[in-house]
Amino acid sequence: MILATACSSIVEGRDTSPTELAPLTAAPTPAAPAAAATTSAPDDDAAAPNPTTTLAAETTAAPTTAAPTTTAPPTTTTTMPPLDVYDPACVVRVVSGDTLDLIAARFDDETVSGASIQVENGLEGELITPDQLLDVCVDNGVNDITGEPILERNAVVLSMEVMRQQEHLNVLFAGLGIRELLVDGISGPVTRQRLCAARLAMGLPVSTDDMVPGSEEEAALFATTVLPVPFTSSILSERWVLIDRTCQIMFAGEGIDKLVFVFPTSTGDVGFETRDQDRKPATRFNPALDNGGWHNSTSYPVAEDNPLNGNMYKPLYFDGGQAIHGANNVPTSPQSKGCARLRVEHQDMLLYWLGIGGEPTTSTRRINLTVNVQGTWVPR
Repeated sequence: MILATACSSIVEGRDTSPTELAPLTAAPTPAAPAAAATTSAPDDDAAAPNPTTTLAAETTAAPTTAAPTTTAPPTTTTTMPPLDVYDPACVVRVVSGDTLDLIAARFDDETVSGASIQVENGLEGELITPDQLLDVCVDNGVNDITGEPILERNAVVLSMEVMRQQEHLNVLFAGLGIRELLVDGISGPVTRQRLCAARLAMGLPVSTDDMVPGSEEEAALFATTVLPVPFTSSILSERWVLIDRTCQIMFAGEGIDKLVFVFPTSTGDVGFETRDQDRKPATRFNPALDNGGWHNSTSYPVAEDNPLNGNMYKPLYFDGGQAIHGANNVPTSPQSKGCARLRVEHQDMLLYWLGIGGEPTTSTRRINLTVNVQGTWVPR
């Protein structure tokens, strides 16, 4: 499924209406009032003025010259012509001073980043030049400059989606003994194994496929806050182990509502498959005390795992020669001769939970564990 990402339009230039300024004309200067000169008595003289000594000054207003009329030039604006591209709303024209990160910051969309724009446009580096056109609607399956289809997901956006899944998987599996996923945005075999285990626990169709972003199962994953107990017959036992060959994963728990461990495992390869089991009691334990816990298989004494000490660490048998045992090599695919391998530290955790590990035993009552084996491995 391709997830289309809608992007906001980029306004390349701001359109403003020209401002028309009215012509500025200076108003005429009003005439100065006439000035009259008179001769008056001193301040202490109260007598009326002598009419023969009164002089009437005749004044004439000076002519006024009007200021010259000036008119401001009209304001002009430049409007960028529309871009001749497939979808102008998804394309920006680079201006001087732009960087990929600055362009990305104009969008309220976490998928639009400098890195995702770089990938969307097939740029070898971060260098961009003025007037260059950039497609900013990332991961929408089309080149918005030319209209040509883009068949592959944007690698940066896809990596972000995988990282969100990895982060949530680490929350769900926390405290169950399994190592945290590296949150690197790469959906490799370890991440797909963890997705498979989550599907199994949540009752979804079990597979090691990538989880499609935006799908219903991804919504179910994010809605789950506590990893459920897988629903199988194994949970009817007091203490149980569920080995799933599809996921190459092992669950361990107590009854119907307590999940104790989730461990990666590697089951039997083609021709040596780990056999189906339904609440099969664990029957025998060999701590190999004389060799630091390492026992070399009598039937398949391969030296690849630990050539000095043996290839089975503290095996716990449940069906003849098939056992759960520790190993120095636990791949994400079936590669054993029928046993279910665990990491050495995980085998120790399992035995400590069962209260055994110090001496050999063949008592099913003392071991108190049943084993279920199910699922089908599908090579990729």
